[in-house]
Amino acid sequence: MKRAIPRHIGIIMDGNGRWAELRGLTRPEGHKRGVERAKEIIREAGAIGVEVLSLYAFSIENWARPVDEVNIIMGLLESTLRDQIESFMREGVCFRVIGSRERLPEHILQLIEMTEQATAKNPGLTAQFALSYGGRDEILRAVRRALRERLSPEQMDEATFSSLLDTGGQPDPDLIIRTSGELRLSNFMPWQAAYSEFFFTNTLWPDFTPEEFLEAIHDYRMRERRFGMVRMGAI
Repeated sequence: MKRAIPRHIGIIMDGNGRWAELRGLTRPEGHKRGVERAKEIIREAGAIGVEVLSLYAFSIENWARPVDEVNIIMGLLESTLRDQIESFMREGVCFRVIGSRERLPEHILQLIEMTEQATAKNPGLTAQFALSYGGRDEILRAVRRALRERLSPEQMDEATFSSLLDTGGQPDPDLIIRTSGELRLSNFMPWQAAYSEFFFTNTLWPDFTPEEFLEAIHDYRMRERRFGMVRMGAI
């Protein structure tokens, strides 16, 4: 019997630069094509009833990239949000950002907050972008929040700690997809991914079609999830 559609899907969108280089294009062209692919996948996820789609768009480590490339990515983010807010409203998409916001340019931060506020009550898919995000950083920020709120050791359990994370109140990812052939999490939701299913593909992100997205979901639905339970003799 097939499992239900995953409630929460995370995607590590990898391969924009390599996609461009293979075609003799600049890295910014790869990022632009990656943005267009993200729009397609958001529409597909919303259409099939996914509740939360978390897209790993810009890691904390990405700040170390050349300044020109970072500026181009920030510019793409700005133009995409300005262009997409009407479709978010029309399609009922709730836009959210997780990650450390301190290093984001002020005008980008204002646009993010405006878009979050405008779409907060939309009833459909939550399109969640991980920007300036690192899983270890998220955990440290949660610990600092617990200390600020003076939570005692006795008050701290898994549910309480989860509520302090950027994803507090959301289901953990049922499925995490990574493109481009890499076989690692790269600091993406290490706490939340404890029992996630994984789907790895050699496809570079700009070539990751809605059809392959549906194939990943089909693969997930055919699996038996055990949530840490081990059959006798399996070890």
